[in-house]
Amino acid sequence: MKDSDPVAVCEAGVADETLGTPAHPLLRALVLLGAPGAGKGTQAREVAKIYGVPHLSTGDMFREHVAKGTELGLRAKPIMGSGKLVPDEIVLGMVEERVARKDCAAGFVLDGFPRTLPQAERLEEILSLLPLRRSLAVNLTVDEEEVVRRIVSRRTCKSCGAIYSTAGNMPRVDGKCDVCGGQVILRPDDREDVVRQRLATYHEQTRPVVDFYRRRGQLLELDGSKEIAAVQRDLLELLERLQ
Repeated sequence: MKDSDPVAVCEAGVADETLGTPAHPLLRALVLLGAPGAGKGTQAREVAKIYGVPHLSTGDMFREHVAKGTELGLRAKPIMGSGKLVPDEIVLGMVEERVARKDCAAGFVLDGFPRTLPQAERLEEILSLLPLRRSLAVNLTVDEEEVVRRIVSRRTCKSCGAIYSTAGNMPRVDGKCDVCGGQVILRPDDREDVVRQRLATYHEQTRPVVDFYRRRGQLLELDGSKEIAAVQRDLLELLERLQ
């Protein structure tokens, strides 16, 4: 079966409850694509956990650098706060070093990368040197206004990054993370004005990445507007059929 064949599987919305334990190892780079708030981070974390492979998020890496006040963090902070993309030269070396580590030998899930066409092209060059199957990109599609609603309702723990929502999933103790007890806040880049700027940036610079993987026959479309568990089931079934 070719990598581009299972698109119809997603549209059918078939889910198999037995897919909580995959029958096959990942053995590839899985790239989660979609607009901000489409659910990339949530699905990437869960799929990585289920397959026992690293979840690689450049966003988390940059936030860690900002929190620690490193040189990289100081360069990235004003860019992230404005909703714009961090320049490729800051990102690519870090990603190349990370995917070459031993814990990525069985595959990994990329969340928030690549975000630009040059990043995607360079990533595929890097991945071609690794002993893994051909990479796969999954695009989570969600209506733009739903994306805005999701993000502006999001609250994040400053310490561990746990995510909550004013739409119905807030900490048991107001402002205090259930996981680590850290402060739960509205991140500056989750304000509505910044969110809309991020979406404009996405359409301008990141949509070409979707087209890049589509042309290469490595893109699958998945409805990201469903409940989190339903999206996860669809994604796991898709991966198992490919494996």
